[in-house]
Amino acid sequence: MLNKNKIIVNFCPTGMIPTKNITAHVPISPSEIIEQTHEAYELGITIAHLHARDENGIPDWNPGIYQKIFEGVRLHCPDLIICGSTSGRNFPEFEKRSAVIDLKPDMCSLTLSSLNFVRQASVNEPHTIVGLLEKMVENGVVPELECFDLGMINYGKYLIDKGYLDGPYYWNLLFGNIAGFQATFNQIGTALSEIPKNHFVALAGLGADQLPINACAIAMGYGARVGIEDNIWWDSKRTKHASNVELIKRTHELIEINQKEFFKPKDLGELGFYNRHRNG
Repeated sequence: MLNKNKIIVNFCPTGMIPTKNITAHVPISPSEIIEQTHEAYELGITIAHLHARDENGIPDWNPGIYQKIFEGVRLHCPDLIICGSTSGRNFPEFEKRSAVIDLKPDMCSLTLSSLNFVRQASVNEPHTIVGLLEKMVENGVVPELECFDLGMINYGKYLIDKGYLDGPYYWNLLFGNIAGFQATFNQIGTALSEIPKNHFVALAGLGADQLPINACAIAMGYGARVGIEDNIWWDSKRTKHASNVELIKRTHELIEINQKEFFKPKDLGELGFYNRHRNG
């Protein structure tokens, strides 16, 4: 059984949607992403879920940009678990989506089916999912199993049963998307009941659902995903834009209130979450 007293903090500072026009706090350039990840690391984060942007702030798959980010983060945060994005929302081609895997980060995201957002679709065909997963395993990368609905959890378990991966297992369950899980206790409980007990799980809340989902996850002993990627506002009334540092500080306040402890990156990494080529 997993230790429900240790809380994974999964930091998502940038994402693919927030721009400087939306919030000045979002890090866009490699130097900004490195700096804010370092600040978050000093406060306490277990995993950094990172996206790349080009010089105009547009989401990019370019491995050269990712390499700058990864090298900078690794320099300042040597034991932090680095997770690269393989999202297909803006570039569905397998070659582009999978390029980040060649850099051999510790983890990469793997969305387990297609889904709709409010204004955009994310297409994830079965052959693409399997191809990304096979390339991750080949390169020593642990998949971050991203699920927005029950079908995605079911497909993830199907892939495990078919032997495409053999652990460690890390699930990221996202609540609050219009076409997926909603941030209600019955849907949270149903989703969690489908995950094997010995697997690691973190919960994410989109927009105004981030704070209540973080609070719920920590109270129950699950990981919390937090950052501007999922939520640009500090408060539910949208009177103040949040900074990533403020969001991380609040997450640690919730950990303390619930008498839990922070899951240090080295402790999780040594359980199999570091890329096996890390020192090779």
